[in-house]
Amino acid sequence: MENIPKQDDHKKECSCDGGHCAELDKKIEEMEKKMEEYLNGWKRAKADYLNLKKENDANQKEVMGYAFAATIMQFLPVYDNLETAFKHVPKDLENIEWVRGVENIKKQCESILKEMGVERIHAIGEKFNPEFHEAMADEKKEGVGIGVIFEEMKSGYTMHGKTIIPAKVKVGK
Repeated sequence: MENIPKQDDHKKECSCDGGHCAELDKKIEEMEKKMEEYLNGWKRAKADYLNLKKENDANQKEVMGYAFAATIMQFLPVYDNLETAFKHVPKDLENIEWVRGVENIKKQCESILKEMGVERIHAIGEKFNPEFHEAMADEKKEGVGIGVIFEEMKSGYTMHGKTIIPAKVKVGK
């Protein structure tokens, strides 16, 4: 209570003009400036926090996307092997219930891949595009134009329009 000026002391310290104390007005103005400065600082800090949060969320989403793509890339060779196996099922075994059951599992895999945005790159008859294809050989082949893919050695895939595994192909020369 020692620091609080007495009312009489206050009148001595302030020179009042028209009922207002110039010293108090000055202090109020200083406090308003500080308040504005603190408010602006808080707004900047809040904006920085929100920007950092957005950036962090975007980074997490990107990392999850990479992890998801890596998992899909490990699964696709297994899926390709399953498809290859079905191309070689002997005719006399095609109608066995077990074979049809495994074929249904393959179809489920196709459906899941499609839902995840994974699509096979259709290469045969297409013009070679290094964005989607990896040339394993170029050969002269009758009826095949220069730079046209005539054989797909290994399937390629895109995920949401981006190539995750290029198709390995033979190209006409």
